[in-house]
Amino acid sequence: MNVLFNLIVVVQVVSALAIIGLVLVQHGKGADMGAAFGSGASGSLFGASGSSNFLSKSTAVAAAIFFASTLALAYFGSNRPHASVGGGVMEHVTVPVKKAPASAGDAVPVTAPAPAQAPAAAPAATQDVPQAPAASAPAPAPAK
Repeated sequence: MNVLFNLIVVVQVVSALAIIGLVLVQHGKGADMGAAFGSGASGSLFGASGSSNFLSKSTAVAAAIFFASTLALAYFGSNRPHASVGGGVMEHVTVPVKKAPASAGDAVPVTAPAPAQAPAAAPAATQDVPQAPAASAPAPAPAK
């Protein structure tokens, strides 16, 4: 699909340059006055009356090619997949999670063995934590 798109762009640029060149080569309406007195009409490449006819038809063909390529580019440009309505630009982007490499500083230091005498027992973890009241059944509604 990308090759066809690029080919159409090249055709459009070439046809645009052809239109520019053909329009610049054509004679305007003011040049007819000089031709009426015989200046250059017999020595032209296409004959006395053929240049305007050939150039105008060539310009029309180049313009038709230009318009056709413009329509083709508009068609290919409008057939791109669209993002979902609620999503943004970053909706489908996934970010890889990088784990930090283990370094020598991250290792747990090894301590010397504990002395033969055991330390005093630590207090239990639940002694200092207040207990939540036990869940009970909801109270019945007062009678009216």
